[in-house]
Amino acid sequence: MSQLEVDGATLTYDDEGPRDGEGVPLVFVHGWTANRHRWDHQMTHFAEKRRVVRLDLRGHGESTGAGARRVDDLARDVLALLDHLKIERFAIVGHSMGGMIAQTIALAHPDRVERMVLVNSIGKMAYNRGRALLMAASTLVPFKLFVATNIQRAFAPGYPREEIREYIRASADTPREVVMTLYGAMRAFDVLDRVGEIQVPTLMVHGYHDIQLPPAQMLRMAKVYPDAVVRVLDAGHELPLEKPAELTTALDRFLIEHA
Repeated sequence: MSQLEVDGATLTYDDEGPRDGEGVPLVFVHGWTANRHRWDHQMTHFAEKRRVVRLDLRGHGESTGAGARRVDDLARDVLALLDHLKIERFAIVGHSMGGMIAQTIALAHPDRVERMVLVNSIGKMAYNRGRALLMAASTLVPFKLFVATNIQRAFAPGYPREEIREYIRASADTPREVVMTLYGAMRAFDVLDRVGEIQVPTLMVHGYHDIQLPPAQMLRMAKVYPDAVVRVLDAGHELPLEKPAELTTALDRFLIEHA
């Protein structure tokens, strides 16, 4: 574990694996209210043969800092870390909000991204009128209930309840200001009209039971991507936790096939 001061935040990160390993470095970016340990399975697997970097986004996990008001601000943090590590070109893997960050980086710096993996992520959060009203109303309930409701519904039916309760407790430890500010940033995120500009090979891995960001929204985006591979797994929104080995296998296959 190492730390870097960036624009009023202290970012905690891991930088592991051989510097002269296979391919470009892999960069893992977690989602909203999560932390870098979402990628434990992938870190263990890939760090044996290539350089792997993961971080806690500002205000999450062991990182400090106020919540960003735009996804672009989080993208700048990630790039600041990679610049600090002197990593010019890389493959980026982002889960949920982390996938939004990955797309932002790929659009702004296409020369730096060799390939991209979006896990349970989309280019724009889209809701019908009824769902939009429900989402807006959910912000008015007590904070812990707001977090619990969102985390509970992130898992596919049948996932162990005690484990879900642990993740709810961990998510509720994220400062309220960070959680609510980034909730607004995700709802405002919209690159759907621009994803056709992303020319790098892209893997989209999604959970069939994802009701946070439904597969239909991912497929709407996938058909616009010039070079996309789609995998749908039997899971909910928390693929890195629900199906870690299957996700690692999908990543491994994609990286080999697009080497």
